[in-house]
Amino acid sequence: MKSNKYYNIYTDLSNQIKKGEYKRQQTLPSENELAVHYNVSRETIRKALNLLSQNGFIQKIRGKGSVVINAGKMSFPVSGLVSFKELSKSLKIPYQTFVHDFEMIKADEFLQEQLLATNKDDIWKVVRIREINGEKIILDKDYILKKYIPFLTKEICENSIFEYIEEELNFTISFAKKEIVVEECTEEDRSLLDLNGFKHIVVVKNYIYLNDTSLFQYTESRHRLDKFRFVDFARRGK
Repeated sequence: MKSNKYYNIYTDLSNQIKKGEYKRQQTLPSENELAVHYNVSRETIRKALNLLSQNGFIQKIRGKGSVVINAGKMSFPVSGLVSFKELSKSLKIPYQTFVHDFEMIKADEFLQEQLLATNKDDIWKVVRIREINGEKIILDKDYILKKYIPFLTKEICENSIFEYIEEELNFTISFAKKEIVVEECTEEDRSLLDLNGFKHIVVVKNYIYLNDTSLFQYTESRHRLDKFRFVDFARRGK
């Protein structure tokens, strides 16, 4: 964690908002009150509040103060690139990952198109079921080019593939292109997820790139309709 006092205050306040301790439309304590509470200067508090504003948690309104605009619901960022493990920890929700399928395959025509691969390329295929609060509501299907990630295990996939790539391989995962669609549930969806009668599913397709712009991973993340909303936050600049 960053050592900056303002960042630690930002983290504490944003976590309180996420947990619903500060509700939507509620006003945060004043700068003076926060400065006394955290035993820091008002300038440090201003920096923390500015970061909350930049990240879509609050809106500063003259004469009223800092008003909460993030209701803290379970939300997946559209523009962000975070792992399921990182997101679950930040939301402080109980979760579990089950690896349903882990194997090496050859790139078929579909994967050749998605990963710009050839029929000679080896692909790691990883199918993971994500359980949140005791319900299996996400099916992640990852396809990773072996020429970029030569070693992978079921244990790594149960923990975090991103964490392994960044911390063990010291690669930089740079950006992703995303496509979000709603599709009819497949037999695989129905057999592996707790769909509660839903006939459609939200599919987030990710094309994920390393820092050198190499496309190394294609993912289909299949979400039960009622459990998630996909959000972005845009602030207009002049």
